[in-house]
Amino acid sequence: MKSGKVLVRLLVLIGLAGALAVSGPGSARAQDPFTGNTVAKIAEKASPAVVNIDTEAMVKRSFSPFAEDPFFRRFFGEEYERFSRVVPMRGKGSGFVVTEDGYIITNNHVVQGADKITVSLSDGRSFEAKPVGHDPTFDLAVIKIEAKGLPVLELGRSETASVGEWVVAIGNPYGFEHSVTVGVLSAKNRSVHAGDINFDGFLQTDAAINPGNSGGPLLNLEGQVLGINTAIVPYAQGIGFAVPIDMAKDVLDDLIRFGKVNRGWLGVYIQPLTKEFAETYSFEGDKGAVVADVVPGSPADRSGLMRGDVIVSINGKTIENHQDVSAFVRRQLAGDTVKVEIVRSGTKKSLDVKLGEIPGQIAQSEKVTKLIETMGIEVDSVTGELKQEFNLPDNEGAVVSKVVPGSPADRLGLRRGDLIIEINGVKIKGAQSLEESFSTQNKAIVLLVWREGRTFFVSMRI
Repeated sequence: MKSGKVLVRLLVLIGLAGALAVSGPGSARAQDPFTGNTVAKIAEKASPAVVNIDTEAMVKRSFSPFAEDPFFRRFFGEEYERFSRVVPMRGKGSGFVVTEDGYIITNNHVVQGADKITVSLSDGRSFEAKPVGHDPTFDLAVIKIEAKGLPVLELGRSETASVGEWVVAIGNPYGFEHSVTVGVLSAKNRSVHAGDINFDGFLQTDAAINPGNSGGPLLNLEGQVLGINTAIVPYAQGIGFAVPIDMAKDVLDDLIRFGKVNRGWLGVYIQPLTKEFAETYSFEGDKGAVVADVVPGSPADRSGLMRGDVIVSINGKTIENHQDVSAFVRRQLAGDTVKVEIVRSGTKKSLDVKLGEIPGQIAQSEKVTKLIETMGIEVDSVTGELKQEFNLPDNEGAVVSKVVPGSPADRLGLRRGDLIIEINGVKIKGAQSLEESFSTQNKAIVLLVWREGRTFFVSMRI
């Protein structure tokens, strides 16, 4: 009797194993997205619209071991130029064609600061490209080549893409042209930090995205673009990020028509919602963002937002935390009207807010442009974070946040973290002070610069 039970059990196990053997591989094949060379077909169809981008920027390089010493520069003054020379710095990236007449999307960091941009097509043709527009907020740029009848990629919808679906990346990693990698869409709405910039709403994938892939397309299995690959995050190992194509579609026309994007501005200071705040102000729930302050005269102020309000949704989308507010507003354009739902003293209210332009974007544009175009630098006022990062001695002055490669400032040896404390003998209080003083100069300029405990002078003519 016992042996009979054992036999029955064995038969059952054999039957199950047989069922698994029959159904397992068959089911897997039925769900396998690569059956029938799907990826190969996608690559074959998309590759003609994917371009390789080579950039060249002229930068100053020192050939003296003492050239980086501030004392050396101060001692030799203008003779310092004898110890340096301008050399080309080359870079590589990718992009893809979005219009038949030659407009191409890529990453801003691929072409930023380039003196020469060369685009190579899969058919062997090469063109010199011109920059059309850029949006550093989301690392986007548009360039243009003079060509007609080019193949283009179909732009999909990143918002409806599902986490876990297969994706294909095409690009130019390390100079290996039109390389194809495969992975899945690992996550959506990622916030990543690169340099001094926070990027919100990015897609995450495990498809290999390496230097040179930046600017290339991330495709779904229909061959539609879901995102623009970016290798801007140096710490990313085994994971890649992409700018959602929906973000690019929102600003593409503005980049082509105006060369820039006027981002929306709400005019509030936001902080996290805490249990203590919720208890004290009779707020039920743990999702939302607290309005810590409202900028007088801002869109938020004019619409009736007040300190202590809790923002719970914008345009019907739930605000999970304080970061969601910034991320949402940064995706909007100046002039857009958004519906902000708040809770005030336990009562829900709905406000329509017409977003404005970021303060100073219009009024300071000429001064900032002159400073950037003439010297090739961008500056910030001293903040606690910058003071700590560069061990700055004072709260006054203008901190160099960026030096354009090959610019006069670059050739004179200025670099990120330098503190400009005087211009032509006049003390500089902050970035705005430097911009205003610089805009009034029309001949010689002498800057007094602090770096690593020492000061030195930098001279130039404009």
